Amino acid sequence: MKKIIIDPGHGGSDPGATYKGNEEKTFNLLVSLRVKEYLQDNYNVQIETTRSDNNTISLSERSKYANSINADFYLSIHHNAGGGSGFESYTFNGSVPANTLTYQTVIHEEFVKKIKGKYPVIDRGKKRENFHVLRETKMPSLLVEILFIDNEKDLSLMKNTGFMSDAAQYLAEGVAKALSLPVKQEVSGGPLYKVIAGSFTNRKNAEERVAELIRKSIDAFINAESISGKTYYRVQAGAYTEKTNAENLVADLKKENIEAFILMDGASIGTTPPPSPPEKDITILGDSLLKPHQLNEFVKSINPAAPLLGEYYIKYGQEYGIRGDIAFGQAIHETDYFRFTGQVKPKQNNYAGLGTTGPGVDGASFKTPEEGVLAHIQHLYAYASKEKLPPSYPLADTRFSLVNRGSAEYWTQLNGKWAVPGTNYGQSILSVYSRNLDHTLAEMEKQKKNIQDRIIVLK
Repeated sequence: MKKIIIDPGHGGSDPGATYKGNEEKTFNLLVSLRVKEYLQDNYNVQIETTRSDNNTISLSERSKYANSINADFYLSIHHNAGGGSGFESYTFNGSVPANTLTYQTVIHEEFVKKIKGKYPVIDRGKKRENFHVLRETKMPSLLVEILFIDNEKDLSLMKNTGFMSDAAQYLAEGVAKALSLPVKQEVSGGPLYKVIAGSFTNRKNAEERVAELIRKSIDAFINAESISGKTYYRVQAGAYTEKTNAENLVADLKKENIEAFILMDGASIGTTPPPSPPEKDITILGDSLLKPHQLNEFVKSINPAAPLLGEYYIKYGQEYGIRGDIAFGQAIHETDYFRFTGQVKPKQNNYAGLGTTGPGVDGASFKTPEEGVLAHIQHLYAYASKEKLPPSYPLADTRFSLVNRGSAEYWTQLNGKWAVPGTNYGQSILSVYSRNLDHTLAEMEKQKKNIQDRIIVLK
């Protein structure tokens, strides 16, 4: 599996370019996280980042880290300044590793072709320069400057979450095309049930588990995944199209005193968190699997300043029969982890972008965070059910009557309805939810390890 390192330029005490209170480092990070998410969701690839929050990291630390993990490709993401406009890409102007210039051409042209199809972005061309991260990294490396922060038209696009998501997707698709990354495939006829026989933060522990399984004549391998900036090493012991076969292997492993669980399309089965069906079958109506504190802990791992809304999403989700934990993922998607980098402002308490249809139309505002969550859940109820609204709470959603009632049974059916064109809107929500499940599972693994360590000490 190929390993890619994504480098959000600047950060911490180094804001990069600034203009009217806007800082380059923030845009770099937001786009980088989206590129990472898109690649992980759609391709078989390992992604690492030089930073996942507002950290100060020197240039030498970035290049040394990339070299230390033997990455196959290094992508540094920046936004420009200096009075110009448009997109440009850079490679080192000296001797470069094989495929560097080819990668630049593919990624640059893929991005420009797709972004110019939707937005008025100028192609400033493929360039070469003596930048540290391009010179000192041992693998093929590329630095992109997406737009100019001090150009009003460019800045307007940069602050548009639709543009930000598209730019990240097109960059990711360019990287995938250049490096020939294998696409994640669905198994014909149904989901794939993967048996996971351990998830570790220490690769050596994962390798020991693989060796143990092989001694027991069970094929196994390690699948590394980065969650909230930390790498976890999952040991996969089997994959089946029939759930019964996976359950039988889990039972056999437990007889050997090896804890195991099943992953199906990114969600866990037979352990906490409980099972989740494949994304095409996940309904808006249903019971939440995650707890309020698990929602809050996940979003805080990305944005420490995020409001604590988990309790409201579970409370009102239960009241209206809505999957509150997935609705929370929708709020994360709409607000960029409650960083509000788009049109809606924090004081609006509008976590679902209700009524926000474009520039100058800021959408609904709610008196309190709780009322904002209630309106969000009621709006989902309007889409998912034709029944009358339960009378337990007053109608907070001012757009309830505008919804085509019962027109979205599944989250993916919100595509083109909640967001336009929104061709992958529901999938994006479910992707956030899947990452929440992964984060919760990883935290549980850490807690279990801590308990085991304490028991050893007591003994």
